[in-house]
Amino acid sequence: MARRIHVFDPPERFVAGTVGSPGARGFYLQARDAARLVTVAVEKAQVALLAEQLTELLDELGRRGVAMGPAEPVGAPDTSPLEQPIEAEFRVATIALGWDPRGSRVVVEAQAAGGEESASGFSDDPDGPDALRVLLAAGPARAFARRAGRLVAAGRPRCPLCGLPLDEDHVCPRQNGHRH
Repeated sequence: MARRIHVFDPPERFVAGTVGSPGARGFYLQARDAARLVTVAVEKAQVALLAEQLTELLDELGRRGVAMGPAEPVGAPDTSPLEQPIEAEFRVATIALGWDPRGSRVVVEAQAAGGEESASGFSDDPDGPDALRVLLAAGPARAFARRAGRLVAAGRPRCPLCGLPLDEDHVCPRQNGHRH
């Protein structure tokens, strides 16, 4: 089957979101433009790392004096849920992050598993894995990172003693295996 690369340059909306309750949430990236809606499944750790790395990239570009347009989001934060239907095109294996100096924008590429290309970042090889490629100006990229950070932090509350997620089966190692 031919490789599909879903390119959004720029998207009308690019967000991370979840389905389900804390402890049983599924994480997704979703991009939309006027004609398309593409959703891909990701792991919570991938969302957390993407938000962190995106923030670090934008901060570093700012420190170096790189012209990137407005570095802060404009308008109210996007707090809307994922758009329906939530049907993942693929499960993301790797995420590459880069900077396009010609267009002064961040490039985020989420790739499905498959082949050596998935480990090397951006590629238009027709035999590579399916991919979602999103190009964002600095302001929308920062807005994405902030939303993603809030999303990851909104999980299950943490045990005040050991820091592990609290749920009905939590056995705290700091209590020598006894329940709170």
